[in-house]
Amino acid sequence: MTTAFVLSGGGSLGAVQVGMLQALAQQHISPDLLVGTSAGAVNAVWVAQYGMSADSLTGLGHIWQQLRRRDVFPVRPTHVLGGLLGRAAAVSNSEHLGEMIRSHSQVGDLCDAAIPVHALATDLLTGVAALISSGSPSDAVLASAAIPGIFPPRLLNGRWLIDGAFSTPSGVSHAVDLGATEVYVLPAGVPCALVEAPRSALGVAVHSISFLIQQRLIADLDHPPAGAVIHLLPPLCPVTVSAADFSHATELIERARQASAKWLEEGGPDLPRPARFLSLHDHGGAATPSPVSYPAG
Repeated sequence: MTTAFVLSGGGSLGAVQVGMLQALAQQHISPDLLVGTSAGAVNAVWVAQYGMSADSLTGLGHIWQQLRRRDVFPVRPTHVLGGLLGRAAAVSNSEHLGEMIRSHSQVGDLCDAAIPVHALATDLLTGVAALISSGSPSDAVLASAAIPGIFPPRLLNGRWLIDGAFSTPSGVSHAVDLGATEVYVLPAGVPCALVEAPRSALGVAVHSISFLIQQRLIADLDHPPAGAVIHLLPPLCPVTVSAADFSHATELIERARQASAKWLEEGGPDLPRPARFLSLHDHGGAATPSPVSYPAG
């Protein structure tokens, strides 16, 4: 049996996946291969290099806890002006994120990672999915996380690549095509209970993409690929923190760890119709009380 972990994108909500990984590790569930998209690619590339030990996942958690919006989405007037005037392909750049990935990389090429890892991106000119399975870890992550208009596309192997959230199908089908017979899907989730709309262009963009990712997963899991058993870890709900707000990582990680541990203990991997956990819904402006409450991001 070949086990794959598929980690979706979701901006700052990528911290949720750290708690999910910790719960899986406590049950001695580990991947033979990884497929990550955008924020999920950050986590997938880390696990591919450092594994699923408690120390490794604590280290990954520390990275998310230290991140702030300015580290991921630096905004400079010259970048914004260049983008608006058609002199640049984006209003920000991803070099801070790239430097973070490089500073924590054990290998220079994804092929040398301890666990095979694949970052999902999208070909800007054709819309076709692009799996990045070799080359620089930072190049792979930056291509997979290149939000159109926010970050510039990345030129890799002769193709201009953007965020894998725009790829069809999602990483689940790719994991099966790569030989997985058992797939654990770790969705970052969506800010399903924001009390007001995001106020910034960045917040609107990241928030909207998180819903696109959720819809892609729903479509894939409603018609799962043959040849593999699919397990979906339920995303956190309600979530009132913006996908562009990086100041709540500690709470998100712990809440996800507890929820995922409970799901595993109650036989979650064997529950039917996993896509039902992803249904888009409305909290009517008032989030259901939860163990941790978050201010709107």
